[in-house]
Amino acid sequence: MSDDQDSGAPDGSAEATPRAAAGGVKPPMSSVRAQQARRRFIRTVGLGTVVVGAGLAGYLPVAAHADQPRLRPPGALDEDDFLASCIKCGQCVQVCPVEAIVLGDITDGFGLGVPHIESRDQACDFSCDAVQCILACPTGALVYRKPDFLAIRDGAELAHKPVLKAKAKDPEPTLNLIERSGLARLSRPDACLATQGKGFSGPARGTDFTGQMRYMDVDRWKPVPVADHPYERELCDLCVTECPIADAIRLEVSEAADGSKRGIPVVMEQCVGCGVCEMICPVEPTAIVIDSRAVWEGEA
Repeated sequence: MSDDQDSGAPDGSAEATPRAAAGGVKPPMSSVRAQQARRRFIRTVGLGTVVVGAGLAGYLPVAAHADQPRLRPPGALDEDDFLASCIKCGQCVQVCPVEAIVLGDITDGFGLGVPHIESRDQACDFSCDAVQCILACPTGALVYRKPDFLAIRDGAELAHKPVLKAKAKDPEPTLNLIERSGLARLSRPDACLATQGKGFSGPARGTDFTGQMRYMDVDRWKPVPVADHPYERELCDLCVTECPIADAIRLEVSEAADGSKRGIPVVMEQCVGCGVCEMICPVEPTAIVIDSRAVWEGEA
């Protein structure tokens, strides 16, 4: 046998790839194959990043909002119990007459689809009288009274059932609630018009605001746009007069030697955290906010 035949190449050429491979020496990769390998690597890394990112998508929003608890509808159980009980059916959303209740979006992470209230955009003003969201809830995530095995947090229980101003002349003027959803707080006292001794004239949030509220002097049962209800106040007191709950907030007024008046809103024990004060405040950003799940610790 000749040397050419012994090389293993059928045409007798000097190519010896099989023998080289048998000897454990790997031939150099061509430039085309190297480019293909790089592309595969980049695709693999890219796909891995997408998968990991998608896996974290539900967690990262939760971490971002961890210190920003949502204001839940009236009668909501404590947060962990509420999240465990709510099936995200949306029944509470459908029955709310002012559309105050909305469902969490993707930024809520694990709270996606869970009902909450953005009170600056649209507060619960109890236009339904009987708190229809509680009646509509099929699982007990919203209740008038917690079952005995669930304790009420200290400071969350109201001194007595809240009196609804709109029902003041009714035989039964109270709401069947014994626990607050949150608590109002004057977050920016220096920005409050009353503390500056200023009045207010015109629509509370401007003509473009889409929020609604029940005005007894207009229609007891049909909420109307806040933009269609102008105000005229020598000393701003909208957070007090528009609060739907009796004895929940008052304006403490002082008079200077020159006869000018200043006031400061004072939140009281009967505040249920409905959010009307936050919605109606004409200052931007608002001077008063609702702290979700906050409890009563006495007047400051």
